Amino acid sequence: MRWGAGLVGTSTLGTAVPAIEQSGPLGQMIGTTLSEGFVLLIPLSIGVAMVRSGLYEIDLIINRTLLYGSLTATLVLVYLGCVIRLQYVLRALTGKGSNLTIVASTLLIAALFAPLRRRIQSSIDRRFYRRKYDARKTLEAFSAKLRDETDLEALNNDLVGLVRETMQPAHVSVWLRPDTPSKGEQAE
Repeated sequence: MRWGAGLVGTSTLGTAVPAIEQSGPLGQMIGTTLSEGFVLLIPLSIGVAMVRSGLYEIDLIINRTLLYGSLTATLVLVYLGCVIRLQYVLRALTGKGSNLTIVASTLLIAALFAPLRRRIQSSIDRRFYRRKYDARKTLEAFSAKLRDETDLEALNNDLVGLVRETMQPAHVSVWLRPDTPSKGEQAE
């Protein structure tokens, strides 16, 4: 809301820019700078509004852009490096190039895609989405403990501590279903 009001205020100031520009070279420089600055405020305010309200799930778009942009750049560099090196080696051995280098490089890129994607995604999560990464690591450690622990009270305390650490709620409680007798047993 404030950004919209700021834009309205700056747009009214923008009408004064032509008058400033007519006052000489310094005025022209100031007027040009102000008019371009006003134009830049529009996408800036849209970006702030999108990030604040989670509009269009911008964090997902940013995550995917970072992931696939860096993955594409890495794969292109590896591909070109392999093609150039293999062509150089084949020319040294046989005296001429071959399409075999392109096939071998393409197969290498296909084999590298999934592991490289996982590694880059993990790196992006660690760098930009630290809370999600830490929560995932904490839950993985708790699930490993869950498999080994048999004491229900210790598990209850660990679960409450884990939820407090990762989610940081105002209150945490765990409700356990009371033991009910099986079909063939009688209640005492």
